[in-house]
Amino acid sequence: MLRAKNGILDIPSGAVDYIRFGSGKRTLVMIPGVGDGLKTVKGMALPFAFLYRSLAREFTVYVFSRRRILAPGMTTRDMAEDLNSAMDALGLRAVSLVGVSQGGMISQWLAIDHPEKVERLVLTVTLARPNATMQDVIARWIGMAERGDFKGIMLDTAERSYSEKRLKQMKMEYLLFGNMGRPKSFDRFRIQAASCVSHDAYEQLDHIVCPTLVIGGKDDRIVTGQASVEMAERIPDCRLYMYDGLGHGLYEEAPDFVNRVSDFCRQP
Repeated sequence: MLRAKNGILDIPSGAVDYIRFGSGKRTLVMIPGVGDGLKTVKGMALPFAFLYRSLAREFTVYVFSRRRILAPGMTTRDMAEDLNSAMDALGLRAVSLVGVSQGGMISQWLAIDHPEKVERLVLTVTLARPNATMQDVIARWIGMAERGDFKGIMLDTAERSYSEKRLKQMKMEYLLFGNMGRPKSFDRFRIQAASCVSHDAYEQLDHIVCPTLVIGGKDDRIVTGQASVEMAERIPDCRLYMYDGLGHGLYEEAPDFVNRVSDFCRQP
């Protein structure tokens, strides 16, 4: 049922890692957050398929990384054009698109610029324009990346993302295995992080024509919960769900998150 596959696409701008799993008739595309700058989805088909196995029967799921080599100054809109090219290469149209954090920023642009590609849209723990909280966090992460402080990035992300219960577990893992997965270069991460600060699709959110679900955490310490509220108010056909007591990592912590996304995406 999982049919997990790792793949590489050669699009005009470069090579893109992606994974595919599931056997459903409906197509669901997932775009991960800025952590993709530290590690792409290369080789991750089986772990993703197992984590999201409840989607595998009803959906064929694709997860796309940003291209392997990013140009300095790239924007989230540029990354959306890469995503559009990757989807063209696989013949994907009218998909359910789920974007998390920076992936949600990229997803906004794809839905705005290429509405034929997106049938239903889920924007999770993301924002439409910069705010002071996000700017401070990204500046901190870029500074750590410039110093090569991989463990610092991971610990700071965890502290800002998870509930106290989950954080205790995560801290122990990072202290024990903090350098596992360390990239050879932080260039991709710095470029992706900088693109978050310049992202501003707010004035064009009313161009999103597909049904949209915005999911946020009231305790989000990276993009803030208010960012979800203001997006939902701006997008015409939009529903909003806010989790109490959870923050930026709600997509890992909330036990009903995957079912909530699935229920929305399988609606006609």
